[in-house]
Amino acid sequence: MNQSTNTESTKCLLWSMHVDGKGIIHPGIETELHQQTPESGFNWIHLQADTDDAFDTMQSLGLSEPIIDSLSALETRPRALLVNDGIQVYLRGINRNPDADPEDMVSLRIWFNEHTVVSARRKNRNLLSVLDTKAVLTSGHGPRSATDLVLELIKRMTDRISEVVDDLDDRLTEFETEQGMNSTDRFKLSLIRRQAAAIRRYLAPQRDALETLYRINKHFSPSQGHDLRDLTDRMARYVEDLDLAKERAMVLQDELRNRVAEMQGMRMYVLSLVTAIFLPLSFLTGIFGMNVAGLPGTENPEAFNYLAMGMLGLALFMLIGMIWKKWF
Repeated sequence: MNQSTNTESTKCLLWSMHVDGKGIIHPGIETELHQQTPESGFNWIHLQADTDDAFDTMQSLGLSEPIIDSLSALETRPRALLVNDGIQVYLRGINRNPDADPEDMVSLRIWFNEHTVVSARRKNRNLLSVLDTKAVLTSGHGPRSATDLVLELIKRMTDRISEVVDDLDDRLTEFETEQGMNSTDRFKLSLIRRQAAAIRRYLAPQRDALETLYRINKHFSPSQGHDLRDLTDRMARYVEDLDLAKERAMVLQDELRNRVAEMQGMRMYVLSLVTAIFLPLSFLTGIFGMNVAGLPGTENPEAFNYLAMGMLGLALFMLIGMIWKKWF
């Protein structure tokens, strides 16, 4: 018989379940803490690692202090390593919590061996991929071994990452096909660059962690090894896609800056041509506007008309010359 602890006194316990070799959950899900090693199947215990009773609860599971400290760490970086008779894995998943940014990736800490999987998160740091995996188990079509469960968690997290990477790609494609980019788009492109950089920060070491997991776990079946290699390849591709997204965003920003500079240059050019047309006219008005004796036409009532017609003709002549020279 498995010993158990009532969840009313175990604040850190989010759920605890025993899954037999057929992927069927036995009664007691979320109602008791499975502490002993099962004869068949595996136990999955999911905890909140920053509660007051978290240390005692994990200690009651037979975990050593180094493992408990690893599962309770404040900050983690994706990696995989052998710890005692099990494997410690740190992963990062897309943050889909309310009012959260996807690039603020959530840490999931996992320790597992052949019969037990202990996963931990911190307060208000839920992962939809973990809930998706739980839903698959409760439907009766879930993983049948502890390794299968870890692979299912990684797969669900990778699928969520794929959604965000594809969304970044779609947004960049919209910018690339848009003809009328303006200066306000610079902020949007900067946001895409920051998101891509923030997500890549964790995906690159997560790719390395999956490669390490493949090397250190000697109990993978051929199909499990194939699935993990496929997940590693997907993670590597997403890292490359994020690198490309940053470069595409930089190219679009450069193009936008060039467009803005070109528009400003064209406006200054037109203004210079207009100034060139009005410069001689301003000179003439200055000359004939002087209040001194001897100015021609001061006694002729038609002098103003002659001067206005002459200035208009001069302006038209200069405009036609500029058009002929293809300055416009």
